[in-house]
Amino acid sequence: MLAKRILVIDDEKNLCSVIQTCLEHLGGWTVLSAPDGGQGLLLAETQLPDAILLDVMMPDMDGPTLFGLLQNNAATRGIPVIFLTAKVQAMDLREFADLGVAGVIAKPFDPLNLAQQVAEILGWEPLL
Repeated sequence: MLAKRILVIDDEKNLCSVIQTCLEHLGGWTVLSAPDGGQGLLLAETQLPDAILLDVMMPDMDGPTLFGLLQNNAATRGIPVIFLTAKVQAMDLREFADLGVAGVIAKPFDPLNLAQQVAEILGWEPLL
């Protein structure tokens, strides 16, 4: 069975490295990363990952805007998106749910539990 591929879109380079390490070593998945919405959109369109972890607050293009672009594109519409955010007030969570994202993972997250959180949201089994 081929490893699932996850695209991480976050402007915090160090955080992307932590997420990549966690998902590859604890989840057994392949991780692609992009530092901004524009590059993330291009990677999503060309690589067609199995899921996307998307930072909500980024410069230039925020997560909800990029999510809208992904939803309007026939090639990327079916890719489940999980928001990564420090905005976890009930009102924010309702707003994100109304957009149709697969789930929300709060920052800061526990790196040792990240792969399990992703697996639970997406209904996947970690390979490891």
